[in-house]
Amino acid sequence: MILVTGGTGLVGSHLLYKLVSNNEKVRAIYRTEAKLAQVNAVFANYTESYENLFNAIEWIKADLLDIPALEDAFTGIDYVYHCAAFVSFEPDKYQLLRKTNIEGTANIVNICLAKNIKKLCYVSSIAALGKPINNATIDEETAWNPEDDNNVYAITKYGAEIEVWRGTQEGLNAVIVNPGVILGAGIWKYGSGSLFKRAYKGIKYYTSGTIGLVDVKDVTNILIQLMASNINNERFVLVAETWHYKNFLQSLATSVNAKIPKKLASKKLLNLAWRLDWVKHKLTGKRRQLTKHLTTTLTSNKTYSNTKIKTALNYEFKAVSDSITEVGYLFLKEV
Repeated sequence: MILVTGGTGLVGSHLLYKLVSNNEKVRAIYRTEAKLAQVNAVFANYTESYENLFNAIEWIKADLLDIPALEDAFTGIDYVYHCAAFVSFEPDKYQLLRKTNIEGTANIVNICLAKNIKKLCYVSSIAALGKPINNATIDEETAWNPEDDNNVYAITKYGAEIEVWRGTQEGLNAVIVNPGVILGAGIWKYGSGSLFKRAYKGIKYYTSGTIGLVDVKDVTNILIQLMASNINNERFVLVAETWHYKNFLQSLATSVNAKIPKKLASKKLLNLAWRLDWVKHKLTGKRRQLTKHLTTTLTSNKTYSNTKIKTALNYEFKAVSDSITEVGYLFLKEV
């Protein structure tokens, strides 16, 4: 039997759809009933029989920090996909990020070892990859430097990977994937779905950096293929293509029939914007929308290599332009 954590998120819900469509016996963890509606929303994009597929999943309410509940969820499990994570670039969320991403992953690894799980697939992020020297292409071997000015999300995803590697040293078979920004439909409140929503409402500015992109279906297909393979104790960058933000945001706007952004947000403007956002946060208590580290990300030019995963699985990624068009079409069906 298969266990999926983070089953109500973008990757988890698409993974569940693929697994139950393949008649796999699946159990999934959820934290709140409200999040379950997101899974149906994702399934409904791809089939009219979404309720039957949803009901084929054995749902268990559990939290990554609730060890007794997790141990119950692991009963009878052979394989685990760990997709659950907390995503934030807000410095004041650092402790929550540590609890969820590092301690939560440590709990998953420990129970995998205790229960003799056959294999763990962990969904990390390109944020956990090192920063290259002289603008070199980033791959699985790019060294992480703890002395760099790393953002809080990256620090905790890297820490989570360390827990997985620790598990492999104790006998656990595991693979790690490092996806870029994942494009997929059905969840529009956060993640890449919220970018389509913003584009629909209108984005005036683009930034000077680049962004690594991948379709959610590629991520789930690769996860399933890695789980079925003899590949263990390896990590893989999952980036189909690297785009400039200008092209990406303009393509998003086109996909939802909105006005395309035509103005470049300079570094000077962004540095002013994140400071004003900090002041707003302090005065109102509202969550940060723009941080210093996020500004750096939006203006950094990085490229990523997907050679390792393409070679290992003889895999060809879906064109990002096709992904954007497809997700934009599904978004417009719901507005």
